[in-house]
Amino acid sequence: MFDLDTIRRDTPGCLDKVFLDSAGSSLPPEPVLTTMIEHLRREADVGGYVAAARQSGALAAVPHSLARVIGAQATDIALTDSATRAWNDFFASVSLGPGDRILISGVEYASNAIAALGRARSTGAHVEIIPSDQYGRIDLDALENMLDDRVRLVSVVHVPTNGGLINPVREVVELARAHGSLVLLDACQSFGQLPIHVTELGIDALSATGRKWLRGPRGTGFLYVRPGLVDALEPAAMDLHGAEWTSENSFVPAPDATRFELWETSVAARLGLGVAADYLLSIGTDTVWAQIESRAVALRQGLASIPGVDVHDRGTQLSGIVSFTVEGFSEHLVRDQLAAQNITVTVSGRGSTLLDMDARGLDAVVRASPHYFVDEADLDAFLGAVRRLQTSR
Repeated sequence: MFDLDTIRRDTPGCLDKVFLDSAGSSLPPEPVLTTMIEHLRREADVGGYVAAARQSGALAAVPHSLARVIGAQATDIALTDSATRAWNDFFASVSLGPGDRILISGVEYASNAIAALGRARSTGAHVEIIPSDQYGRIDLDALENMLDDRVRLVSVVHVPTNGGLINPVREVVELARAHGSLVLLDACQSFGQLPIHVTELGIDALSATGRKWLRGPRGTGFLYVRPGLVDALEPAAMDLHGAEWTSENSFVPAPDATRFELWETSVAARLGLGVAADYLLSIGTDTVWAQIESRAVALRQGLASIPGVDVHDRGTQLSGIVSFTVEGFSEHLVRDQLAAQNITVTVSGRGSTLLDMDARGLDAVVRASPHYFVDEADLDAFLGAVRRLQTSR
């Protein structure tokens, strides 16, 4: 059973405001906060090393919890400080040379594109854009025609930052596999929102964050690497945690995905990440998605009924991110006017998804992202506030 009352009590930050920015940085539940604060106090009492040693079992459980969420094994998981770090670390470990090709999608996130362009510049590889279909998704026919044995990697943004689109991951993997191309899934906006099973998807790697839909702490993320692939990858940066110094002139990387981890980390944040994953598992990924989807549908329908409001989400199946504009108001003004009424939304600007925004002639959109702790009264309050904006013109 989905117990909204208990979940809202676990999320006191949602009781005095309408919080619609889980695509940015969500509200962590109380068990996450308590775990982190208790560990920080422990560090202040006995020091960081002793405190970490006392939590060795809980720390070891974190990758197991994350792996359960995505249908993987703990040895496939490397803990990082962000989704961007995870994406970059995997991408940098893929061997590239002159003439190699990197394919990115029309909704590529800016950080991914910048890393790809920079690496192409230094290696002689080429970055190419996969066209979008009429629904904004990766055009599978176009992708099939682009693929050849020179394509080393296909980057797929599962859910973009600027709208409700969901890309067809499994279909991309099936096409790429025929040419031996690696598929790296940016799950920054889908992990914790959509059910994800990495084996069923067939992806080679996945990057994700803790702070968004998982409701974990900032400064956390992880990388998943498909079993059997890690031996062919050498991270650009390793330390004594990800590798062993075996002689004067040699070292041996860790035999699993932990070769992508570094020694230093916020132990409190890492423990919080594990608790956030366990909290999600206690509700169930299918239940979480059903709750998010129903709220997003209600917002889209409500916004579409307001004169002068345009909903900009594209796709055949839509995620929990709702993007819109209000005629006569800049996106930042909409955000600020709503904030004055204790309603939290954010603005997604052109710079984060340049290709898609330019293709659609958009400079920015307002982004509302309701999580499962949002109730019907919150949705009504948000829609009423947007409606009043229009009547105030």
